Amino acid sequence: MTNSFKEVIAWQIAHKFVLSVYEMTKKFPASETLGLTSQFRRAAVSIPANIAEGYRKTGKADKLRFLNIAQGSLEECRYYNLGDRPLLYNSERCTRFASFVRENKLVS
Repeated sequence: MTNSFKEVIAWQIAHKFVLSVYEMTKKFPASETLGLTSQFRRAAVSIPANIAEGYRKTGKADKLRFLNIAQGSLEECRYYNLGDRPLLYNSERCTRFASFVRENKLVS
């Protein structure tokens, strides 16, 4: 086991994803500040936050519960990329992160 959640690869990638979401949402219309921008940022932050929280849980069921929440937040972020007009300005990063998580079974 690593000494800190910061050493967990899934957390590192999720943290970079959060930073990119904050950068991307700066481009969203001001009218979305309390709507889409806020919700998208909250969902993105939830991913590494739940990985970190699950890291310290001692029981397998607890760990999996937090990783499952992280996966749900990831899917919420992916939702913002649906339709003919993607709400996510850089969908490639979100898709790449989701693929990495699934391939490495970091969140299952």
